[in-house]
Amino acid sequence: MSKTTPATAFLRRSNIPFETLSYDYDPSADRLGVHAAAAMGEPEDRVFKTLMTEVDGAAVCVVIPVARELSMKKLATAAGGKSARMMKPADAERVTGFKVGGISPFGRRKATPTILAREALEQPYIVTNGGARGVQVKLTPADALTAMNGVPGDVLAPLN
Repeated sequence: MSKTTPATAFLRRSNIPFETLSYDYDPSADRLGVHAAAAMGEPEDRVFKTLMTEVDGAAVCVVIPVARELSMKKLATAAGGKSARMMKPADAERVTGFKVGGISPFGRRKATPTILAREALEQPYIVTNGGARGVQVKLTPADALTAMNGVPGDVLAPLN
């Protein structure tokens, strides 16, 4: 797929190697990220979702595996704050320049601190949103961290 988005244009300008993947976006899917992983034939632990949050009122981008949940307490600690919450969808769209369901950690309108779940570092590659619904990018965790100007962090809720 050759669709250019602000995220893929950013990766190209930054000389970050990546592969573009696509799938049929289904807004009615219960868990969009899990649906995307299945539609692309990728393991759920290699497909990551982008969440926009607020830590002590400041925007923080968090990238975690699609089948896992974010721990707000761990996020607050990882970001050096006291409390964390999910950002409202309209605010996330305004801050990132992307539509919900297509928010990418790359090429966002406003740079914000970014945390990549440390579990990503255990993978040979990760797949994350490429800046549009149904568009994903595949790259190494090291390249992802560089491109998102992020840090790895312990942010996942425990498995049940």
